Order: sequence, then C-alpha cells, then structure tokens
Amino acid sequence: MESVALDKADLDLADLVARAEKGEHIVLTRDGEPVADLVPHPQPARRIDLAAGAAFLRARGVDKPFGYIADDFDDPLPEDFLLRPSPGP
Repeated sequence: MESVALDKADLDLADLVARAEKGEHIVLTRDGEPVADLVPHPQPARRIDLAAGAAFLRARGVDKPFGYIADDFDDPLPEDFLLRPSPGP
C-alpha cells in the first residue's frame, strides 16, 4: 500500500488508476493525513460453467455425480405431511 499526496496525485492520476486496476491499494493524503483510497473496482461474479464441471468429472471417471434422484423430488409435500408432528429422538 502506497501513500500519495493529493497535489502529486493530480499529475499522475492516470498512472495511479492503472495501478489500482491491477490490484494495488493507493492511499491519497492531504497534509500527511489519509483522505481517500484508490482500490480496484469489484468485478462481477462469474457464472458457473456446468459443461466444464461435467467434463472435469468425466475426465476423472465420474459418470454420474449423483446416485438416484426421484422423479417427484421437486413436487410439493402433501399438506397432511406438513401438519403431522415430527417423530421424537
């Protein structure tokens, strides 16, 4: 982390921003006191590549990552199931 005086940062702003884009944290100071930080802007999260994940597993001999999932797995539960008390320990 580097500290740069505001009066000098004015002359080198483009260079300071380029360094921040590369991940550097730069503190801007006035009269020796910190007043602002130049930090990289957070990047949006990447999406999961399911095809790449499947290829990764296949390359390691995993054909079916999950055993058995019933066809009605996502179906809503019956109302009487939700009203029944759960069995004790």
